[in-house]
Amino acid sequence: MFNAFERAVAFRYLRARKGERFVSVIAIFSLVGIALGVATLIIVMSVMGGFRQELLGRILGLNGHMAVYGMDRTIADYGAVTDRIRAVPGVVGATPIVEGQVLLTSEQGGASGGLARGVRPEDMRARGIVANNIVSGSLDGFQGDDAILIGSRLAQRLRIGVGDKITLVSPQGRTTVFGTVPRVRAYTVVALFQIGMNEYDSSFVFLPMGAAQTFFQTGDNATQIEVFVRDPTEVRAVNRAIRAAMGSTPIRILDWQDANSSFFAAVQVERNVMFLILTLIILVAAFNIVSSLIMLVKDKGRDIAILRTMGATSGSILRIFLLCGASVGVVGTLTGFVIGIAFCANIESIRQAIQALSGTELFSPEVYFLSRLPAVVDWKEVSQVVGMGLGLSLLATVYPSWRAAKTDPVEALRNE
Repeated sequence: MFNAFERAVAFRYLRARKGERFVSVIAIFSLVGIALGVATLIIVMSVMGGFRQELLGRILGLNGHMAVYGMDRTIADYGAVTDRIRAVPGVVGATPIVEGQVLLTSEQGGASGGLARGVRPEDMRARGIVANNIVSGSLDGFQGDDAILIGSRLAQRLRIGVGDKITLVSPQGRTTVFGTVPRVRAYTVVALFQIGMNEYDSSFVFLPMGAAQTFFQTGDNATQIEVFVRDPTEVRAVNRAIRAAMGSTPIRILDWQDANSSFFAAVQVERNVMFLILTLIILVAAFNIVSSLIMLVKDKGRDIAILRTMGATSGSILRIFLLCGASVGVVGTLTGFVIGIAFCANIESIRQAIQALSGTELFSPEVYFLSRLPAVVDWKEVSQVVGMGLGLSLLATVYPSWRAAKTDPVEALRNE
């Protein structure tokens, strides 16, 4: 496309000599602008994609993809109901639980609200998001009537550890002749878990199924059945299949799309808005290419006239200046690509280093729910960003190059 003569002239124009440095400085700023725009867009989109994926994985990993409730307050004969749900195609797991809000207190004076869940010991060991993130103690002691499993941040808040006592107070008390008396029971902490999501690590506690049934007075019943499906995006189809399998048994099903729809919709809207805003950085850098090439054309008017009189065609002049602008755009885009991918690959180390230097917490788990900064590179999005950077850069060179090709050599020499 470009012959040796055109490449030699184009790269000569990109190298500044004395008295020509201003145009070259503008070209450098254009290159830096495109590189920063592409890198920033890749980093932000990767972080927001990772943020959504981490939240989705942790929320669904602990809460299940859907929850099946009885039309009454509890589900009787939950073992048989669980087996029927597990037999539905697309279901990979079903766990009966007893759930209720509680007040948590410790002998050390700490207090916090929380959510207590009763789970069968074998189901708890099979739940990898908790079983694989035990930071202290062991699940071997998760049995009997006084064992409890709590999150690491909750333990810090209550100032307790493994082996200490924690007291649960239920707002649904028992009625006596003296009025309603809250249910209070002390349990021994057998293990601490750290999932990495602040909401769960600071407010969730797990009890053996029998202990939870006794505390919440549900009898031999469960309050709900958590269901895990093979493909979370197909929960609606599995929902219909479960209803068909249950026949005339009255049930109510709440899936993750209904329970968290507004939250994930907000994350997606924010992601799209950030994409549009950061695209403006690349657009501004592309306009810098336009201005630098226009100044280069004005500066090289005499050179263009001489080249035309020596036999260079208008097409050759057009390609020379296209190559000048395209070189800046291509180098800037590729530089931004390398910076963005390298930053995403080491983002947590970079965050830790900046925190150590500044002495401030950049990513508070209490605000952002997660204890680490996630970044998941979507290569399809990266290719779109790189393509957009290259496209805008090449588009920005068209008008200045056309102006250079249309330069009248007679007029250019007359004005010198």
